[in-house]
Amino acid sequence: MTAPIPARTPAPAPLLHDDPFSDDVLADPLAFQHELREAGPVVHLPQYDVFAMGRYAEVHAALVDWQRFQSGAGVGLSNFRKEQPWRPPSLLLETDPPHHDAPRDVLGPILAPRALRGLRESWQAVADELVDELLSRDEIDAVTDLAEAYPLRVFPDAVGIPREGRENLLPYGDHLFNAFGPDNGLVQKGKPTIVATASWVDAQCRRDVLTKDGFGAAIWEAADRGDITQAQAPLIVRSLLSAGVDTTVHAIAAVLHGFLTAPDQWQVLRRSPSAARIAFDEAIRWETPVQTFFRTATTDVLVGGTVIPDGHKILMFLGAANRDPRRWQDPDAFDIGRDPSGHVGFGMGLHQCVGQHVARLEAECVLHALAARVRAIEPAGEPVRHLNNTLRAWESLPVRLVPA
Repeated sequence: MTAPIPARTPAPAPLLHDDPFSDDVLADPLAFQHELREAGPVVHLPQYDVFAMGRYAEVHAALVDWQRFQSGAGVGLSNFRKEQPWRPPSLLLETDPPHHDAPRDVLGPILAPRALRGLRESWQAVADELVDELLSRDEIDAVTDLAEAYPLRVFPDAVGIPREGRENLLPYGDHLFNAFGPDNGLVQKGKPTIVATASWVDAQCRRDVLTKDGFGAAIWEAADRGDITQAQAPLIVRSLLSAGVDTTVHAIAAVLHGFLTAPDQWQVLRRSPSAARIAFDEAIRWETPVQTFFRTATTDVLVGGTVIPDGHKILMFLGAANRDPRRWQDPDAFDIGRDPSGHVGFGMGLHQCVGQHVARLEAECVLHALAARVRAIEPAGEPVRHLNNTLRAWESLPVRLVPA
């Protein structure tokens, strides 16, 4: 008779003492991400007493397992089981079923591809006009002049907020994503202005401020039907303004940076403009604008031979998973010939980004406008990173647009 195989004794997670929120790592996280993946399927970061995952398989599994890896205790370092959140939690990012269901069910159809078809023509016209204007300049900053300028016009218009005060959206979102990390210098930098910017954002979510035909009005109509409560409506509008601008800005900057890094890929896109959506998703995989999100264990969870105790925070490195060579061939290459589907840059599972189709449409319009008019995108100066505890972003990308 064959002897039974003894049960495997859970082992402690390897320790990783690097600080993922240090300026050096935020500016260039690739070496840290490699170390994280090679250390094991799960590691412990003693500086913050959190567990961390950087391999694709474990990150993907945690994202889809909302029952054991909850969002309702916060998707940042702060644990809502023990701490009061600094603002009312997001009804989309920071809740789980059943509280998550109604807001998601309302917002999903409003932002679905079918519902967005009516915006394509007007959004493309705005992109064409913007690129035509930029081509008249010798040099531009691809971040401020294009990646920021375009979403700040079309997306708030679609939500239905006034044009006055839109300059508050980027600093508000920047602080929000910084606040998912530790209370470091990046968070402190945003605190003097966050009360004013948050108050402005909250005011834009009121029914009387919004236009009658935008995403915001559709959310309030859902409240009138009883699909959500009147109290939930402004919080759902706020979710659009919180997560719908910065992320798209940095994603468009990421795809432009990809073409700067791999100019041959720009020629591929010019020959096949229909590949714009694939190029955008490849940039999300390659650069991953939203680098990290936290979850909280709802029970003792065994991951890779290590038990993550109930109530402990888990830091998922989406950017590391999206460059995991166990999942991707030649992961550090920006290659629009690959199939990037399956990347976790928009999350995965129940909490996958509900606005991803909006971001894809914005990027498609920008890339189509550029591909039709620009022969080459050339560097015109040293790029500058923008540091954020959660986002991988650029402060500046000086470029020359060479007319076709």
